Amino acid sequence: MTDIHVPPEWAPHAAIWTAWPWNAAEWGGDVAPARADIAAMIAALHAGGRGERLKVLAATPEALNNATAALGAMAEVIALPYGDIWLRDTGPIFARRGGERLALRFAFNGWGGKYVMDGDERVAAAIAARTGAALIAHAFVLEGGAVDLDGDGALITTRQCVLNPNRNPGWTEARAEAALKAAFGVRRIIWLDEGLANDHTDGHVDNIARFVAPGRVVCQAPHGDDPNAAALVAIARTLETATDAHGRKLDVIRIPSPGRVVDEDGAALPASHMNFIIGDAAVVVPVYSDSGDDAVRALAPLFPDRKTIGVSAHGLLRGGGSFHCITQQEPA
Repeated sequence: MTDIHVPPEWAPHAAIWTAWPWNAAEWGGDVAPARADIAAMIAALHAGGRGERLKVLAATPEALNNATAALGAMAEVIALPYGDIWLRDTGPIFARRGGERLALRFAFNGWGGKYVMDGDERVAAAIAARTGAALIAHAFVLEGGAVDLDGDGALITTRQCVLNPNRNPGWTEARAEAALKAAFGVRRIIWLDEGLANDHTDGHVDNIARFVAPGRVVCQAPHGDDPNAAALVAIARTLETATDAHGRKLDVIRIPSPGRVVDEDGAALPASHMNFIIGDAAVVVPVYSDSGDDAVRALAPLFPDRKTIGVSAHGLLRGGGSFHCITQQEPA
């Protein structure tokens, strides 16, 4: 263990960073639906000025002008080049070491070589420089969506992603644990096996299990004709037998999944209510189906000091992710 500490997502924020879609080719020729989803997320997080600062990257002059017009005073729009908008994976993970603010940067290879876009490998350092946080660069490949931390010594991840040979060839579970413990200053790694079907991230944990307090984790229960039913049951069983960094059994809460959400060809999409973002004033939950209201109602009691809001994320899902995927919190 190191003296590095990553504040949990529910700790106070200085800002939340996100990005504005700009490359129509990445969005089936139309960026408007994804932009509308992001604008709705930002409005919910802004909460009429009660939320934290929202900082939105724009990669082109058109995106800069469009985001500025769409968001107005709700966000600061920043001209900065990048490839894709998924800042959870390409941006820095903020941490502290004593009184020092840190930005942890990991190698990024386009989710195992699937989507390699110019600029993505430079985003973390660029954001770190703007915040004044000291950059710590790690040589191994890791995306932010592959890990979830409770701020109290425990981290959840998946074997499907972190041990995938398309990330760090030759990694064993023991070697991965050592690297993660050193990088994040945690003592306990909780391993899940697989994520959602057809998830191009190879099973990111922020689509399947999330800490909401030390020792308390949320996952999904199958809903309707759910293509991930078996995986969701296995995830819950693993978590129910797991312990945190203090040896305590986890408090596991299940909310309904979106069930089967498909694309225009009928293929199952990796839709998940777990991809929520915890802001200072609001928790924004992606919704896709008739289970959305039930998921929001199930999550709301877990965040009594925040408003839990369901926002449609169909436009973002066309690109493979949702609200947690496109955001990165900067601790206060």
